[in-house]
Amino acid sequence: MTFDPLLASGLLVTGVLSALVGVLFLAALQKKPAIGRASIFVEGGNTAEYLFDGEVLVDATPTARSLLPSSCRRGAAVWPGLLNYLEHRFPGASARIANLLTEGTLVMSTDQDGDSNPLLLRAEIRGGLTRITIMDAETSQALRGMDPLTRRAIREELEQLRQISAMAPLPIWRESLTGDVIWANACYLDLAAEHLGEEEDLTWPLPKLFDPLPESDTDKAASNGQRQKLTLRSTGQNRWFDLRGYAEGKTRHVYALPIDEAVKAEEGLRAFMQTLTKTFAHLSTGLAIFDQGRKLVLFNPALMDLTGLPPELLIRRPSLPAFFDAMREKSMIPEPRNYKSWRNQITDIEEAAANGLYEETWSLPSGQTYRVTGRPHPNGALALSFEDISTEMSQTRRYRADLELGQAVIDAVDAAIAVFSASGVLVMSNAAYAKLWGHDPAASLGGEGTISMLCNYWRTATAPTALWDRVEDYSTQLGERSSWQDPAWFPDGRRITCQFSPLAGGATMATFRLEAVDPQAQEGSVSQARKLA
Repeated sequence: MTFDPLLASGLLVTGVLSALVGVLFLAALQKKPAIGRASIFVEGGNTAEYLFDGEVLVDATPTARSLLPSSCRRGAAVWPGLLNYLEHRFPGASARIANLLTEGTLVMSTDQDGDSNPLLLRAEIRGGLTRITIMDAETSQALRGMDPLTRRAIREELEQLRQISAMAPLPIWRESLTGDVIWANACYLDLAAEHLGEEEDLTWPLPKLFDPLPESDTDKAASNGQRQKLTLRSTGQNRWFDLRGYAEGKTRHVYALPIDEAVKAEEGLRAFMQTLTKTFAHLSTGLAIFDQGRKLVLFNPALMDLTGLPPELLIRRPSLPAFFDAMREKSMIPEPRNYKSWRNQITDIEEAAANGLYEETWSLPSGQTYRVTGRPHPNGALALSFEDISTEMSQTRRYRADLELGQAVIDAVDAAIAVFSASGVLVMSNAAYAKLWGHDPAASLGGEGTISMLCNYWRTATAPTALWDRVEDYSTQLGERSSWQDPAWFPDGRRITCQFSPLAGGATMATFRLEAVDPQAQEGSVSQARKLA
């Protein structure tokens, strides 16, 4: 047998390559399990297992981590979050886990009557570590056989619900029948952190921020809330909430709706109403406000003083017709000839007041005079105001009587008189003036004549003279003035003595007297007047 070097070299190379491939394959087999292993627990289907060193999480299965809220999956917050989860499903689990060193091993199950798929809780301490396991009490073949798409949809929906609860802008929590908080969202936890003192930390069970709701408010159909105030210890700020609770089995859900802005608005409205009420109380005008249904909702003390109506009647919120009936019994409305027809006119009064057009003066049998005004208010309300104007009417009547008396006095004077105000406006003239000059200034000059207008009239009615220019200057003269007089002639030769005198307040009085002359003098005066013309 001959030695073939080429064949020997080929065998050597083939052996080396085969050994190298084998080594690489073994290295790959040893590296693959190390990459795939992410936990000290072996994946056990739907079993959730936790390993704690005291209250610090050492490890947990992926299923166990998915049971916790996203805010409690890391750090020291895992322990209270897990106790919250367990207390909700296994009542009393927190207290028994706290005594686990005494009990040794803890085994609990959920209520099988109310849960078609009950859970089993097992807790024990081994080597100083606490091992907590949550598993199905009865293996569900249907759940294990669920397709991956369905399981993914369930996980996505669960994550969305957790995010909605965590991001809700209002505190939401779940209470046990004893009032303990067994679950809370992030907003409640933030509020609880603000409510704690500077050196206090959140502990389990969570602190109770609000007083428990009455049993009647925890019904599923409950809709009425209970208002509560929460004073934050860290800032001293007062927060207001409207609590609404709904029962579900042995627990109840509670929602705290923030109503700070509503409370501020109510306080502002209450202060405004108090100011308005005090203002109304000091008014001398009686005020009665009727709502959209025409029921009396607001009145002031002056209304009782003016109408004489008893407060017991007004407090009973009488209707608008009943209000007028009560006033009629007190003789506080004008007595009509036919009261039934007048009462039917209340509808017209109501419509006129609703349009802001109702205003009447009532002359009462007692001699008093009231001004009644109706005005519309928002939302269909109606306001009636009653004002006693008896003094004002008496003064008006007295003023009119004085004017009539003064007019009668100057009408009895033989001389023609015209009185002008400081601004040159005619304020009074007598009958002798109208007879002398042949016109009534109040009628011919539109009810208001000025001294300039009358001077023009006098110029056309008399012979040419500079007298009337002087009269215009005299009426507008400031300072002290003295009486003076000058004659004027009618075209027929009659002579008039014109006298102008100052009065108080810058007024001016013009007095005209027609002089009696003999026929010869009158004929000469006529000739003279014609020559001047």
